[in-house]
Amino acid sequence: MFMFSLAVLLAFQVGSAFADSKLDKSVAPLIGTDYKYGGTTTSGFDCSGFTGYVFNELGIDLPRSSRDMFSWEKATKIADDELRAGDLVFFNTSGSGVSHVGIYVGNNKFAHAASKGVTITSLDESYYAKRYLGARRVMSDGTYEKVATEQVAEVAAAQ
Repeated sequence: MFMFSLAVLLAFQVGSAFADSKLDKSVAPLIGTDYKYGGTTTSGFDCSGFTGYVFNELGIDLPRSSRDMFSWEKATKIADDELRAGDLVFFNTSGSGVSHVGIYVGNNKFAHAASKGVTITSLDESYYAKRYLGARRVMSDGTYEKVATEQVAEVAAAQ
């Protein structure tokens, strides 16, 4: 299990602007957390519960459901070639519109609560690639910079 967790963390950090950032610190400890329908705590998450929990750690309150996150007036639709770590990615896994959400972590990967628990998956994985609906940005440029650079500032201050 340790080696699996280490591999997942390395995959998450490679190529991400958020390696060693506040987002990384919020997501990494949750990898492997059980899936629980309606779950919003570390005892178990569903996809929107996981996403909301992570963003709450960053000081951003999101709507509760993936469908509401997708249509939220504060979420900006972005093109796939503009994706950056921290953007939300949405999928139609139910056959009836938006039904799954994850957090883009860079390197064409996203963190999400899947049926097997919180994990990191490639957007190119066939199941998700076929069901991908689009992405939304919920962090302003200022918030993004603060979240992305906070760890660097904390390390510098500690020295």
